[in-house]
Amino acid sequence: MTTWPATLPAPLSGRFREVPANTLVRTKMDQGPAKLRRRTTAGVSEMTASYLLSAAQTTALDAFYNDTTGGGSVAFDMAHPRSGATVSCRFVKPPEYSDAGNGYFYAQVELEVMP
Repeated sequence: MTTWPATLPAPLSGRFREVPANTLVRTKMDQGPAKLRRRTTAGVSEMTASYLLSAAQTTALDAFYNDTTGGGSVAFDMAHPRSGATVSCRFVKPPEYSDAGNGYFYAQVELEVMP
């Protein structure tokens, strides 16, 4: 399987967000508390990470997104920023860039972590 490029740095501290998979179905009742049941045993988690990249590293991320993952359609393995475990991910949308000055850029990626 394809892997996250080793040439890219670790995510920026304080710029990582993770939302565990929601596998519940909630049904509202006319009265009383809602009923809950499990929809599935395996769900897709969401992860957002930001990176500080040089211009060359943004080119590498673009090539990884556009060419290696086919515009985000192919899953890839990477080390989970919080746990360190290898997880399989897919891009939710293209990377977003903003200027950090002095030839560096902030890159934000939104990923879904596959079960």
